[in-house]
Amino acid sequence: MMESKPLFPQLRALLHGADYNPEQWRHRPDILEEDLRLMRLAKCNVMAIGMFSWSILEPREGVFQMEWLDDTMERLHRSGIFTILGTPSGARPAWLAKKYPEVLRVRPERVRNLFGMRHNHCYTSPVYREKVGIVNTMLAERYGKHPGLLLWHISNEYGGECHCELCQTAFRLWLRRKYDGDLQRLNEAWYTTFWSHTYSDWEEIESPSPIGEFKLHGLQLDWNRFVTYQSIDFMKSEIEPFKRLAPEIPVTTNFMGDCNIDYARMAEHIDIVSWDSYPQWHERCPDWQTACSTAFHHDKFRLLKPGQPFLLMESTPSVTNWQEVAKLKRPGMHLLSSVQAIAHGSDSVQYFQWRKSRGSSEKLHGAVVDHSGREETRVFREVAATGNCLEQLERIAGTTVPAAVALIYDKENGWAVEGADGPRKPNLSYAREVQRHYEPFWKRGIPVDVVPMDRPLDGYKLVVAPMLYMLKRGTAERLEAFVRSGGALVLTYWSGIVDDNDLCFLGGFPGPLRSLAGVWAEELDSLYPEDRNFIVMKEKDGWKSAEATYSVSLMCDLVHAETAEVLAEYGDDFYRGYPALTVNRVGDGKVYYLAARTEQAFLDDWYGKLADDTALERALRADWPEGVSAGMRTDGVRDYIFVLNFTAREQRIAIREVVRELDGREVGASLVLPPYGFRPLMREGGNNGREVDRSV
Repeated sequence: MMESKPLFPQLRALLHGADYNPEQWRHRPDILEEDLRLMRLAKCNVMAIGMFSWSILEPREGVFQMEWLDDTMERLHRSGIFTILGTPSGARPAWLAKKYPEVLRVRPERVRNLFGMRHNHCYTSPVYREKVGIVNTMLAERYGKHPGLLLWHISNEYGGECHCELCQTAFRLWLRRKYDGDLQRLNEAWYTTFWSHTYSDWEEIESPSPIGEFKLHGLQLDWNRFVTYQSIDFMKSEIEPFKRLAPEIPVTTNFMGDCNIDYARMAEHIDIVSWDSYPQWHERCPDWQTACSTAFHHDKFRLLKPGQPFLLMESTPSVTNWQEVAKLKRPGMHLLSSVQAIAHGSDSVQYFQWRKSRGSSEKLHGAVVDHSGREETRVFREVAATGNCLEQLERIAGTTVPAAVALIYDKENGWAVEGADGPRKPNLSYAREVQRHYEPFWKRGIPVDVVPMDRPLDGYKLVVAPMLYMLKRGTAERLEAFVRSGGALVLTYWSGIVDDNDLCFLGGFPGPLRSLAGVWAEELDSLYPEDRNFIVMKEKDGWKSAEATYSVSLMCDLVHAETAEVLAEYGDDFYRGYPALTVNRVGDGKVYYLAARTEQAFLDDWYGKLADDTALERALRADWPEGVSAGMRTDGVRDYIFVLNFTAREQRIAIREVVRELDGREVGASLVLPPYGFRPLMREGGNNGREVDRSV
């Protein structure tokens, strides 16, 4: 049975807080005192401090001043507020860059950056590692036993790359280890006989550059892997003092929605996953589509540490200042989007930032406390309402999200897809395509685990693997074992094309998946954005209509059914009548192959049918209109259900089972959600204990 395991034994509640920068207000003790009052008013129980404080912590080399940090942590602790203490490596002080220019990054054009901005540092630099190690050791020694310390926050939004000579040397050493010192193996893996690019000495190898080599796909792929490796190696050096001096305090680092780092690898070296979520609400597309995309990212980060909650480390309580249009959150949207994170497995709602800075680039970025400093603002009231809501939901802390569907989204596969130099320019929109396959489940309130390619598949009923262009070693065998044991697998066009060195498989696509899928993919047709073909469903397996048709665009795989049964065919062009959707029975399971990029309506209808066929449970048995979804967390005894309305209209939901309010009162046959409203519900007996289906 699943158990509720809160992340922090000293705080068995949902976290509510923000990035706090008291160093910006040291000259205003009245503001610092007012901050504490407002934090209590907003029901905040945690603050994240120190991420960009290096020039204050160490104003001159070897001269440290930490009294302000001592005072801040003491004041927070006396007010019942825990501290997430950050390391300052995300932004180095000017004296460090001036004295040791090697710490500054070099761009792909081989030009060294000037001092400025954030994250402008070389992860390889021994000087930078040494200086970071000194300040981190002091933080660990000084605060590791502080009763108010909850979590170490390592750096801030790791990302970017450096092409300096130190990194070139480290890259070559990494390659030597990977290829066991055999340069011929590297040449074969990178296919360097093409364009006469064969290397005869390790020192000839350079990182990809627009003024040099950037068309060797194997080089580009290995460089991306090296950047991830080197970023992790730097992070591990940052973590070392904390694990040595204060091992009982967990560590995290805040991930971003998109980054050049393979977070699945980085997450192996931290204790808790956290991420920074900044969706663009109220843009040109409907809010429910933005909500669906945001849910996808929540589920992606949740699965980087399976079986435990994640933390929403940053979000904005109002606006950003860096998106194209700084749209205000409409009334109710802040609380709704915060609860959405909780529904998908977060144990926190935290903001950037607590109080707006007076100057520099983020002075107009949203904050809990505006320049007015007043509590009467709409934003502050909504933040306080969120704090009250999180207190009422504290029993949910430590619970997990049960899912019977695994959706494969793999960072390395994404690198390979987008760097493939065809069949479309500029790219194939891998991430967007994966999210299109996520959307039908989100609309139905069916929990989904978004997983990398190499994760175990035990316990799932359905695995969906869009555009599995690269097959890492062991993937085909793992997928086949899953299907033979009774699972359903969905594969799509542009799968099984290359191995993990980005070398094309010989003998026909989809490579090692060919016998599993039961099809041979002969050619791939690319369509202009305005072009359309269509597919025609054959009368099979109770499809809603015998001749249902759906449009397809952009990508059409020309496949031949070998052992697979044809479920749909193309309706136009010279490949009219070719299979467009097939099913192959393998062992006790089934493999579906979708040969084209279809309109969303097809994915909605088809995955609805697959959900029925595979008996996928929804978070709530109910009927709701477009724009509403439901999420669920469980402790194995009770299910906690969240019904969320991402529209500006009142919505009515018809309930098909017995559920209760959190206070135990039974909910009737329907409930009404206000615009941008939600309702938390409860079901006894865990996910296996449904009481009554009212539709029977």
